[in-house]
Amino acid sequence: MDFLAFAMGGGGGASGVGGQGSALGAFVPLILMFAIFYFLLIRPQQKKSKQHREMIASLKKGDRVVSSGGLHGTITGISDDVVTMEIAPKVRVKVSRGSIAGVLRKGSGEG
Repeated sequence: MDFLAFAMGGGGGASGVGGQGSALGAFVPLILMFAIFYFLLIRPQQKKSKQHREMIASLKKGDRVVSSGGLHGTITGISDDVVTMEIAPKVRVKVSRGSIAGVLRKGSGEG
């Protein structure tokens, strides 16, 4: 029965120094997980968002664009937050500037 008491015992004075080391060791996996999430999820999303903001800022009259709703058209007018697109001859729609998903290349062969 004495062996059971020794097995459950704390080990005396060594727990003070070992406890601090293991507490630091417990945070290392958390720090590594945060680093992995940062480089695989957060950073690429920030980069994509920055590219979209730059694309929105560089819109100009005459650009062929596609909206996030799938409308393809040519920009005929731009204000601070609204873009007027011509989607067919004499058919113009106004869309939010932020809803422009992309600028189409000149030789995309559409329309």
